[in-house]
Amino acid sequence: MKPDYTLYLVTEESMPIEQLLRTVEEAVKGGVTIVQLREKNASGKNFFEKAKCVKALLSAYHVPLVINDRVDVALAVGADGVHIGQTDLPLAVVRSIVPSSMFVGVSVSTINEAKEAEEIGADYIGVGAVFPTHSKDDAKILPSGMLAEITNAVAIPAVAIGGIKLDYISQLRKMNIAGVAIVSGIMKADDPYNAASSYRKKMSSLD
Repeated sequence: MKPDYTLYLVTEESMPIEQLLRTVEEAVKGGVTIVQLREKNASGKNFFEKAKCVKALLSAYHVPLVINDRVDVALAVGADGVHIGQTDLPLAVVRSIVPSSMFVGVSVSTINEAKEAEEIGADYIGVGAVFPTHSKDDAKILPSGMLAEITNAVAIPAVAIGGIKLDYISQLRKMNIAGVAIVSGIMKADDPYNAASSYRKKMSSLD
């Protein structure tokens, strides 16, 4: 399925499976268009079990599942996509392993990283951190103007990530981005449905 990056949900670390599934389902009902399952500290078995359940849930809503980092888990559950960082398996290697139907995203924070990702065959890039974030301890904030420079340097879709609050959407939509990636703003919301709906409406109103 062709991904729609408009409202890209990235899951919180180590959330119990029942809570994770409830939160993701409410978020999808509220307007999330794509979901990345991120489990940096989970064992391979636990990551696989969560991914299998999330994949089944998302398939019912025709929403793509992206697996963070773990190409083996992505392949094992038949995920729609996989997302890698600068210290994960090289993009060229990932491309040689996964089927052509699986899209691949790469995290970037510089123009050179973005151009290299595009040249090697990334389907999209995640650009950040745009704003201060508590969701990723090692996230470095992009210098002023860098998001625009990166998105203008490539032709593939770019998703902004990092500390994106609802109030920030209007300034981001002036840039050449395909969507925004949200973690805490939805995953930690009291009402994930309404949180997702608010982000989606804000994105749509600026098209």
